[in-house]
Amino acid sequence: MNHLLRGPARLATAATAALALSGCASFSSDGGVGQVSELTRERTGHAVSPQRGAADVDAAGARIDALLQQPLTADAAVEIALLGHRGLQASFAALGIAEADRVRAGRLANPSLGFGRLGGAGVAEIDRSVMFNLLGLLTLPVASEVAQRQFEQAQYQAALDAVGVAAQARNAFFTAVAAQELVKYHEQVKDAADASSELARRMLQAGNFSRLAQLREQAFQADATANLVRARHQAVAERERLVRALGLSGGQLAFQLPGRLPDLPAAALEPLDAEQAAVDARLDVRIARHQADATARSLGLTKATRFINVLEAGYANKSQTGEARQNGYQIELELPLFDFGATRAARAEATYMQAVHHLADVAVRARSEVREAHSAYRTAYDLARHYRDDVVPLRQRISEENLLRYNGMLASVFELLADARDQVASVTAAVEALRDFWVADTHLQTALTARSPGDAPAIVPGKAAAPTPAGH
Repeated sequence: MNHLLRGPARLATAATAALALSGCASFSSDGGVGQVSELTRERTGHAVSPQRGAADVDAAGARIDALLQQPLTADAAVEIALLGHRGLQASFAALGIAEADRVRAGRLANPSLGFGRLGGAGVAEIDRSVMFNLLGLLTLPVASEVAQRQFEQAQYQAALDAVGVAAQARNAFFTAVAAQELVKYHEQVKDAADASSELARRMLQAGNFSRLAQLREQAFQADATANLVRARHQAVAERERLVRALGLSGGQLAFQLPGRLPDLPAAALEPLDAEQAAVDARLDVRIARHQADATARSLGLTKATRFINVLEAGYANKSQTGEARQNGYQIELELPLFDFGATRAARAEATYMQAVHHLADVAVRARSEVREAHSAYRTAYDLARHYRDDVVPLRQRISEENLLRYNGMLASVFELLADARDQVASVTAAVEALRDFWVADTHLQTALTARSPGDAPAIVPGKAAAPTPAGH
């Protein structure tokens, strides 16, 4: 009987040790957001923080309102997006779920308590048992390490989402400013077309102009009107796209955009060893690497336990009325008669190889995307500089010469108006080229530090606002 009495004591000691070990797993003070914030700050210049209560929401709202009091800038747009984007806050909630899974993996499963009573003919039989998952205890360190890696992967994913939100906000800002600026130039085209059409109508009435030439001027006016309507809608659409990217609503919609895009930098960016830097720093590569590492750890765990799927042990007690109480052990073991664990091992190995090949694919894509993004960046920079230094000044000199010819009665007023239209069209193309550069700059930074930038920015300037009427 003594050895039966010593059994429960040993199990109690083991359970106490298991509880002490599992008690080491606890929640972090910041929920893992500190690492996410640092990764985001390195790539965007702004930190992030989750909004877990009313105080956090109010503080974020106050900061957003303060930023919206001034004309918006690209950096302010990024900060607002990181503060107010609800999708990003949902990503932080997913990070909290991952931390809860990490803590749970570091704690032993709750024991199960069994109790049964069977009575009849004046005799009652009572069964009592307490079961512990010993396999969970044995694999607790490895399972905790795997869960920790998965939590780190969730941190990288949250940072990846934050950088994506920041890039989306920057691109939306530049396109909204450009669309607003282009409306002004389309309005100038419309004014010139109205003046030209009205003058042609009066000259036709005076008999000094042909009907065909007057109709050409009238058609150009109609095209200019249509282009202005499209430009105004495009400005509204791009502004709403910016609103969505920043997560604004209600009274926050009355923000002011600057009148023009930022100037072109003095020199283009030339990153050193860009491909290797992208492989080392990009968050999607780090996520793939952590996924492969976590899968490798899981593979080792599967190999160690392939012949034992379920193993539980605990203290059992059985008593009957009128008889002495009996104590002992109860062990449940799943016998590997039909499945020796080979399928589990094969599946784990295939899963690991899948993760390895995925990591290699992400790295190859990262190198290629950096090369493509840098080419788009340099092309956009060269085009924007070409319009700034060559095309626009040339059009300005032509306009000055035409004005001198008009003052000397060597050119007609229609030639002067046509030249004004051509000059505005060149300025429009210059604005589009500058917009494309800033979008390409955002894509390059994203490709270097975070993720795939998506489709390459449009680096070919759009068509002119409207063609010059034939014969002018």
